[in-house]
Amino acid sequence: QVQLVESGGGLVQAGGSLRLSCAASGLTFSKYAMGWFRQTPGKEREFVAAYTWNGGSAYYADSVKGRFTISRDNAKNTVYLQMNSLKPEDTAVYYCAADAVGDGSRLSLKYDYWGQGTQVTVSS
Repeated sequence: QVQLVESGGGLVQAGGSLRLSCAASGLTFSKYAMGWFRQTPGKEREFVAAYTWNGGSAYYADSVKGRFTISRDNAKNTVYLQMNSLKPEDTAVYYCAADAVGDGSRLSLKYDYWGQGTQVTVSS
């Protein structure tokens, strides 16, 4: 049974930082691309960042480029999202996802497994 468990969300002031973690189990983690998406009420899930299965490439949404960094530790079956210079518009539920194809797609439908999400709230 595949499980993805996010942690690290919370309330932070604008300009602050948070690091999200996503611990995976039940899959060969090193063979999966890992992505982060976010969603606010009434909106579709939005791509944030992704890391290919071999760690060769990372991709970012334009809205977070230069502020967010995705990384992975295959020894710990964990992917991270370091979020700096947070803005109120970054407020959302953040989800991690695993993609067996491994190419780090920006499309949510390409991902096979999803976590339950963690709330990030940025106050102005």
